[in-house]
Amino acid sequence: MSKGPRPVLSVEEAQAHILSTVRVLDAERVALLEGADRILAQAVTADRDIPPLTNSAMDGFALRGEDIAAGERKFRVVGEVAAGHQASVEVGPGEAVRIMTGAPVPPGADTIVRFERTRSENDSVVVLDPPSVGSNVRQAGEDVCAGQEVLRPGQLLRPQEVGMLAAVGQLQVSVIRRPRVAILGTGDEVVAPDQMPGPSQIRDANSYAVAAQVRRYGGLPMLLGVAHDEEEVVRQGMRQALERGADLLITSGGVSVGDFDLIKQVMDAEGQMHFWSLNMKPGRPMAFGEVGGIPLLGLPGNPVAAMISTRLYARPALLKMQGHQDWSERTIKARLAEPIGRKDGRRHYLRVYLRETESGPEATLTGDQGSGILNSLVQADGLAVIPEDARHLPAGSDVQVILLE
Repeated sequence: MSKGPRPVLSVEEAQAHILSTVRVLDAERVALLEGADRILAQAVTADRDIPPLTNSAMDGFALRGEDIAAGERKFRVVGEVAAGHQASVEVGPGEAVRIMTGAPVPPGADTIVRFERTRSENDSVVVLDPPSVGSNVRQAGEDVCAGQEVLRPGQLLRPQEVGMLAAVGQLQVSVIRRPRVAILGTGDEVVAPDQMPGPSQIRDANSYAVAAQVRRYGGLPMLLGVAHDEEEVVRQGMRQALERGADLLITSGGVSVGDFDLIKQVMDAEGQMHFWSLNMKPGRPMAFGEVGGIPLLGLPGNPVAAMISTRLYARPALLKMQGHQDWSERTIKARLAEPIGRKDGRRHYLRVYLRETESGPEATLTGDQGSGILNSLVQADGLAVIPEDARHLPAGSDVQVILLE
């Protein structure tokens, strides 16, 4: 691939390019509960009617609707039936059977009168408020019929879909598998969190913050540690990702223009680099390409830039890989509590906290907005999106806010 200058892309252009590169992964069969919140890979049909037989929707008395229609109000109780059992008697003229919710409606009956609308008299029951014919009866198959397709490929398995799978006897389910995501930190200045940093070193917050995001978006993070600033060490880290069967490799650091920013160099040498400069702040230097046949997302080294880039680019990629068709962000409109001024022509993502006011949500900056200030995200409820063409936004201006919960 050409080593010449590459264009600066907009956020949408970069997202579209990444999404056109990643593919939907193959399917796997998992235990039913492990399939929750995942995408169904094959159609599911019902093996029987649901409900399997005509049954009572209420606790009450089963009787003949024609008797009620004819003005009959007093009925002789000739039996009782509970859910899970069959009625032992047939209901004849002037007769009723005591019945519980879910119990099969006995032969001859077609109407249920609720207990609270009756009065008992010795071995009989008096109907105080007669229902219409057919009331409180659930017909066999009124929910699902045998052979009916109840779930189709591509559906998200919410709790209600999980319940339907259980109802049709599916304790194993075919779903799109979760992507394995290798995460590699870089830099001589970065050490593991359990080490005491030297005077010029920092702990590796990025790998863990990115891994937590990957897990939140459905991926399976694999932490590869930190590669120091040597090309061969970075190559070894990338090879380790391939050996462990990663579907996506995410690195942090090493994508700017410094002498020791090696990710771009190794990506160019070992695979293809598609782009590395974006019209946004924070997160302008972000590389994307392919190494060893898998996509590589090279995040900036500053923690806020790394996390925002993961949200904007890794999140939709991971959702697509899992079969999702909607990866749009949840946003709200909020009013700025303070003026915003800037002149660099980039799209800015400002960390804000939100409070509800009488006139709607209000967004306030969470202090220092530097891309190295992780606490600005810790304090944030959302990211206020400041468009590229905005030069000055006075207090009270409306902005879109990406919610971070």
